[in-house]
Amino acid sequence: TLKSELQKKFMCEEVWKSAELTKDYKNGDASLQLMLEDGKSIEHTLDPKTKNLPYLRNPDILVGENDLTALSYLHEPAVLHNLKVRFVDSKLIYTYCGIVLVAINPYETLPIYGSDIINAYSGQNMGDMDPHIFAVAEEAYKQMARDERNQSIIVSGESGAGKTVSAKYAMRYFATVSGSASEANVEEKVLASNPIMEAIGNAKTTRNDNSSRFGKYIEIGFDNRYRIIGANMRTYLLEKSRVVFQADEERNYHIFYQLCASAHLPELKNLKLSSANDFLYTRQGRSPVIVGVDDTKELCTTRNAFTLLGINESYQMGLFQVLAAILHLGNVEIKDRDSDSSVIAPNNRHLTAFCELVGVTYQDMSQWLCHRKLKTATETYVKTLPRLQATNARDALSKHIYAKLFNWIVEHVNKALITNVKQHSFIGVLDIYGFETFEINSFEQFCINYANEKLQQQFNMHVFKLEQEEYMKEQIPWTLIDFYDNQPCINLIEAKMGILDLLDEECKMPKGSDDSWAQKLYNTHLKTCSLFEKPRMSNRAFIIQHFADKVEYQCEGFLAKNKDTVNEEQINVLKASKFNLLVELFHDEDKATSPTGQVQGTGGRTRLSIKPDKSREKSSKEHKKTVGCQFRNSLQMLMETLNATTPHYVRCIKPNDFKMAFTFDPKRAVQQLRACGVLETIRISAAGFPSRWTYQEFFSRYRVLMKQKDVLPDKKLTCRNVLEKLVQDQDKYQFGKTKIFFRAGQVAYLEKLRADKLRAACIRIQKTIRCWLARKKYLRKRSSAITIQRFTRGYQARCLVKFMRRTQAATVIQKYRRMYVEKKRYRQKQAAALAMQTILRAYIARQKYQSLLREHKVVIIQKRVRGWLARCWYKRSLIAIVYLQCCIRRMRARRELKKLKIEARSVEHFKKLNKGMENKIMQLQRRIDEQTRENKSVNEKLVGLESSYTVESERLRGELNRLRGVEEQAKNKTNQVTSLLEELEKLKKELSVTQQEKKTIEDWAHNYRDEMEKMVSELKEQNGTLKKDKDDLNRLIQEQSQQMTEKMARAIVQETQQLETDLNEERSRYQNLLTEHLRLEEKYDDLKEAMNVSKPGHRRTDSTHSSNESEYTYNSEYAELEEGSRAAEDVTRGIDTSLTLKLQKRLTELEQEKQSLRNELENKEEQFQRARARDDAEFKKARGAELEYESLKRQELESENKKLKHNLVEMRQSLLGNAGASSGAPGSPAYKVLLEQLNSACEELDVRKEEVLILRSQLVSQKEAMHHKETMTEPSVYAEDVSKLKDADELKQACIGLKDTNRSPRFMRKPLEVSELLSRLRSAAPDFHKLNEDGELWLVNQGLKETIRLLEHQLQTQRRTYDNEVEALRGELQNVKEENNRQQQLLAQNLQLPPEARIEASLQHEITRLTNENLELLAEDPTASREARVTILRRMVDLMEQLEKQDRTIRKLKKQLKVYSKRIGEMGAGQTEGQTSPGQMVDEPIHPVNIPRREKDFQGMLEYKKEDELKLVKNLILELKPRGVAVNLIPGLPAYILFMCLRHADYVNDDQKVRTLLTSTINSIKKILKKRGDDFETVSFWLANTCRFLHCLKQYSGDEAFMKHNTSRQNEHCLSNFDLAEYRQVISDLAIQIYQQLIKCMENILQPMIVSGMLEHETIQGVSGVKPTGLRKRTSSIADEGTYTLDSILRQLSAFHSTMCQHGTDPELIKQVVKQQFYIIGAVTLNNLLLRKDMCSWSKGMQIRYNVSQLEEWLRDKGLMVCGAKETLEPLIQAAQLLQVKKKTDEDAEAICSMCLALTTAQIVKVLNLYTPVNEFEERVSVAFIRTIQTRLRDRCESPQLLMDTKMIYPVTFPFSPSSLALETIQIPSSLNLAFLTRV
Repeated sequence: TLKSELQKKFMCEEVWKSAELTKDYKNGDASLQLMLEDGKSIEHTLDPKTKNLPYLRNPDILVGENDLTALSYLHEPAVLHNLKVRFVDSKLIYTYCGIVLVAINPYETLPIYGSDIINAYSGQNMGDMDPHIFAVAEEAYKQMARDERNQSIIVSGESGAGKTVSAKYAMRYFATVSGSASEANVEEKVLASNPIMEAIGNAKTTRNDNSSRFGKYIEIGFDNRYRIIGANMRTYLLEKSRVVFQADEERNYHIFYQLCASAHLPELKNLKLSSANDFLYTRQGRSPVIVGVDDTKELCTTRNAFTLLGINESYQMGLFQVLAAILHLGNVEIKDRDSDSSVIAPNNRHLTAFCELVGVTYQDMSQWLCHRKLKTATETYVKTLPRLQATNARDALSKHIYAKLFNWIVEHVNKALITNVKQHSFIGVLDIYGFETFEINSFEQFCINYANEKLQQQFNMHVFKLEQEEYMKEQIPWTLIDFYDNQPCINLIEAKMGILDLLDEECKMPKGSDDSWAQKLYNTHLKTCSLFEKPRMSNRAFIIQHFADKVEYQCEGFLAKNKDTVNEEQINVLKASKFNLLVELFHDEDKATSPTGQVQGTGGRTRLSIKPDKSREKSSKEHKKTVGCQFRNSLQMLMETLNATTPHYVRCIKPNDFKMAFTFDPKRAVQQLRACGVLETIRISAAGFPSRWTYQEFFSRYRVLMKQKDVLPDKKLTCRNVLEKLVQDQDKYQFGKTKIFFRAGQVAYLEKLRADKLRAACIRIQKTIRCWLARKKYLRKRSSAITIQRFTRGYQARCLVKFMRRTQAATVIQKYRRMYVEKKRYRQKQAAALAMQTILRAYIARQKYQSLLREHKVVIIQKRVRGWLARCWYKRSLIAIVYLQCCIRRMRARRELKKLKIEARSVEHFKKLNKGMENKIMQLQRRIDEQTRENKSVNEKLVGLESSYTVESERLRGELNRLRGVEEQAKNKTNQVTSLLEELEKLKKELSVTQQEKKTIEDWAHNYRDEMEKMVSELKEQNGTLKKDKDDLNRLIQEQSQQMTEKMARAIVQETQQLETDLNEERSRYQNLLTEHLRLEEKYDDLKEAMNVSKPGHRRTDSTHSSNESEYTYNSEYAELEEGSRAAEDVTRGIDTSLTLKLQKRLTELEQEKQSLRNELENKEEQFQRARARDDAEFKKARGAELEYESLKRQELESENKKLKHNLVEMRQSLLGNAGASSGAPGSPAYKVLLEQLNSACEELDVRKEEVLILRSQLVSQKEAMHHKETMTEPSVYAEDVSKLKDADELKQACIGLKDTNRSPRFMRKPLEVSELLSRLRSAAPDFHKLNEDGELWLVNQGLKETIRLLEHQLQTQRRTYDNEVEALRGELQNVKEENNRQQQLLAQNLQLPPEARIEASLQHEITRLTNENLELLAEDPTASREARVTILRRMVDLMEQLEKQDRTIRKLKKQLKVYSKRIGEMGAGQTEGQTSPGQMVDEPIHPVNIPRREKDFQGMLEYKKEDELKLVKNLILELKPRGVAVNLIPGLPAYILFMCLRHADYVNDDQKVRTLLTSTINSIKKILKKRGDDFETVSFWLANTCRFLHCLKQYSGDEAFMKHNTSRQNEHCLSNFDLAEYRQVISDLAIQIYQQLIKCMENILQPMIVSGMLEHETIQGVSGVKPTGLRKRTSSIADEGTYTLDSILRQLSAFHSTMCQHGTDPELIKQVVKQQFYIIGAVTLNNLLLRKDMCSWSKGMQIRYNVSQLEEWLRDKGLMVCGAKETLEPLIQAAQLLQVKKKTDEDAEAICSMCLALTTAQIVKVLNLYTPVNEFEERVSVAFIRTIQTRLRDRCESPQLLMDTKMIYPVTFPFSPSSLALETIQIPSSLNLAFLTRV
């Protein structure tokens, strides 16, 4: 049976109910069979005339939509039902209805207005989030910025519907999102105006405890950057009658009750107030107290608001005086004197108080309260008033005073909200009364409904305009939509001869009355206007058909309220008051002032769409304007303003009249929906095409209705073809450019088709599953039957097998018996055959063995012969090869000799000086050859004697030892015999004694055994008992120990967690303080820039300002405010007075601080100059002492050198003297090895001497250039020649490198100066101590001296036999000394030669010296013992290794020096052509420089000049491009460079340099981050480098805690002079700021991607369907071009990660950044999920879980699973699981409570309330289930906050991460432009 859900309208009340059709309807049926939701069956009779059927209800899938226009059936019951479902079931108070936001008052405080909600809606599209007042405010703010057009938010509704609260929240949103453009806190002032206006303009009514009794339009002004600069307020139609009269259960304005409740305050004592029940004006409603409101606290709030708006305490007390006077005036009792007059009793207490408070005389006021003055053409007379008229005049005066006071407060509030900054645009918030109808409606209701008629007309035109624009935009053919036009009703009220016109005319009549005015109305409009009616039973009332309903107005009081007259004499008395404030209230009485309390455009603001009032010609005419005329004019101005802006509508609905929370009264709701125009909007939308889908959305939703062949590449064409097949009537839809438009009901029809298709698919799935289940059951039965058959057949088979086994066994027995017989016979035959085979095979084997033996012998013979032949061939080949090598070596030697001869010939001057030296060399060579032959023959004899002597000695020694052994053995055996006999006698005696003792012991042992057995048994029993007790105690102890351990563990864990929590909170608090500090700095900079901009012209900079701030003043930007008081005055003219005073005070403080800093700087400069002069004097003194020390040291070394040579000669002589008795004579192999080692050592020493001489010659040539550069700490500028400065500087750096190369921690001392090094190099005997600071050569020489002394002691006995040889050697030694002296003279002469010839001469001299020393060594004949030779050999090997090491070092330094010399030569060549530079040495063949080997000796420091500091900071920080550095260079290179520069400043002990470098670095990093703080790459780069710089400061600080992982070389690089712990804290704070900037930058990049990628994008295609969206289009879940997807997020995360890795960010820091990234993703996604009803569905939960799994996979790929990022997604994961779990039974509720531990109760309930089925197969969550969840979770202790804090940043830590990179290996690339840095 076809069932359709219907809604039935009962005729008794206008209430709609849902019903279901139980019987098919056929055309012609007179009634419908229905069943209501409660199960009751009814019969609904159709109207026989119209036959109209009840409205169709929307499908359940469309119920509860955010936008009412998304409903397929648009009519009144559908709207009402949708609002009820959202309000009652889902607890949602906001709903869109096209362009209107419907807000239902919940009468309960909801947590949906916090700053987190504001941040969530900020920047979002209006349709992307759930309906909210913040969404409307954001849309207005966005359109203002985008369209450059002013906006208006029109809030309307009944009293108690929540208009004021909605307007207040809208203004709070603007104040929060936009901020203030100045320091005057305008946004706070705008919000502060609310308490004031509520106090003086709001009151309690029967419908609302805080009802606004006036209308207001607030314009919030914005500058060109869309920040709040001010506001302006206009008020309309204050309800003055409430001042003097209140109905039951109502109150007067709040301010009166606040004053009465605070009457006990000392400052309010003079007001003479008491309880509110004591005053007539506050007790008439008999409800002076509002439940839950403390009037005393409210007065404090009001006073604070007054203060914030600049209304000082004196003005406040004046206002309170006027208000108290009004209360006292109401208590003035007027009595009847007679029927025509009245009187006030003398000394009336309240009138006396009134007069004292307002400063008037008692007599005047009492006179004119009971009298009035009448004027005629000729005379004036005073007339008495009866008591009733006097009372009315008193009340009129009270109302007039209050109206004046109200206007004065509004005017001053506007003055406080207006600034001098030019307004760029504004957003207006209109909080105005809604349509009102009561049992008795008077003039106030008439004006209110008139205003609503005008607003409704504007609303209708705007809605119609939007519909028209939409159709034209989509090119849809449209016809004029018929909508209700209320222009006739407006004409009835305001047109000529209209109601207001007739009322004003009647007021001008002398005897005009309400009755005569009513008759004029009847006569004029009763027959001409259908909207005007007359009541049947009254002649003093009229009825107007408004757009919302008919309203009957009572004419009584219309004229009096329209005139609003006040006794002029009473006003004159008040004007003469001594109370200044009261006079100020009435000083403009003669001017145009609306008696209704409307403020006429205060503030002098100009609005484009408001025409100025040109009718102000005479004040008297203005004063005669009636209230109706004034209201009409102000309303006209309001409409012009609204028409000039883009309107946004908020319609507030009151759900019930009893203020019950979340209780919905359908009847009251329908009345208000009709009155506020919501249903009219629905009707206009339903008249056209209300349902609108994009082609992509339609395709995605209804793809199930298409066949595969219908799907075309063009989705638009596909949709067109399919829709033509599905809907035959083409008038039901239209195709636009981007959307498909549907008539009402068509979407429901398509949903039905879709549901039918899905239902058919479900049936097919069910059929298939049931078939599968049945088949599975059948297969189980079949399997069981087969199993039974198998077991039966198995039994039968086993029986058969048993029979067959027996048969087989018998057969086997027979087989084996027969086999045995045959086998026995076979074995006999086999044995015979084997015997014959054995004999035969043995014979064959013997023959074969003989053959093999012969072959083996032959092979051995051949092997020996071939070996002999091979050895012969090898010897011949070896001889030939040796000969060939000799030839080649001879050829090479000849070439080398030739080369040396050529070099020798080139030194012509040397040959002249050394003529005849070659002949002497030849003679010495011949003598050496003869000596060698003699030594050889002597050595041969010595070897023979030594061998024979050794053999004989060994034989005799062996025989002697054998005989001695035999003798010893004989003696030992004789002694043994005697001792054994004596021992035997002793043993016999002992044996007898022992036997006796044995018997005694046995007896005792037997007795003892018995006793011990008894004792053991007893002890066993005791032991068992004790063991049992012990086990019990142990078990008890273990249990207690385990309990204590667990308890302690729990306590420790809790304490640890608490400590960690406290630490994290402290970190977070500290980092928040840093953030606040940074924000204040930026705020201060903005203020400073504003002040600079405000005073153009030249700005003088303080000449004493220094950039060398200390570590405590690194934020010295504050000292840059140097403008004087005159500039401050100019700047602060347009600023608030309090702000001006603060700024002036701050400027004074800054000037004092600047002056103190100047004085301190001057003192520091004087101290520096004195210290510099003192250091210069000390340096000159130390330099002179150093030169003296070097001279003495050189003399000592020369004497030591002579002594060593003497000792060496003596050793050689002693060795030669023992030639005949030792095998180590000259010529022996050991002696040759020793000589070779000595020669090589001497050669190496000479090479070093040669290189040192070369270095010395070059340094001497540059002596003049080095004259002006003596110190290292104070670089100066040469005045003579720039090139000389550069040359000397480079040479100095080379010398410093040479000095530091051989530094060792064991010999650390004061660094050498250049002059000191030069003086040491010029000395005749270089100080090897100094040149080799490791001391290894010196130690080797000391060892040699000790060894030589030992050899001398051993060889003294042999010297006598070799005296002659010693004499000969002494003679030769004398010759050598003479030769050395001569060579030294030649060397001194060479030093006087030109530089180009000096080097060649030095080389030739060294060659000659080496030749002579080698000849001497060969001529000597050392004869020390073998041990001495080995010792010397070892010492010389060590010496050789050390020399090789030093040789390599000096060679490298030599090459470095040559490079510097080359540069010097190149620069010098450009000035003079004839000048020759030492750099010409580069022409010599040298090996290329090996850079990696140079790095070993680099000390890891960089030197820079003081004036280059700015250049260093500029090139390394301000102008550095992170991309190039990160890709091409090592990570953290800028940090390493900065630290190396810092190390050098520490090395030279320059504290000022350290301070300025650190301060400049910190300020420059801040500057670059402020300039490029939105660039993630820049921020990440400097975060990594700042952390690396911080780690370097820790690693090289010298603290043991940071030196654990350092190498010994790194420990040498530690800072030695300064403790930078305080700077480490400053840099750590800077790193925290950079980290927070990185998180903000990252959040700005990720924020637009998260919602689209995590929620909206359909990652798993086809899982979620698109629902109808209505007018407020939300973002489609289909991935269009340009939309973000999950892959976009993952790519961005990968980009972040790779960037940080390239920059060398610490892994632990990367983990913290990733954790923060995932927290942002999870928090933003969850917040949007909680604010979007369309996202809370089962399919969306699956999408979210899949997206989360992709994020986890990304973490797994990056190795970041343990960083805590996954845990931050836990709330989102649990929310997704909550969307997917069952939500029906109590077990489901328990499972949800145990599963959702990371979600708060508010979040769980919110998700359940928002859960929306996407398909018909899903079910909504019942209210009862939600209540069950709330009951189970009520005991949770958690924050009531709904949304997660997306601005929360986890506290960051920087774990110490030492670097393994050695500082000395770091290369500075040329791309950094840091050539001015010198490597030290």
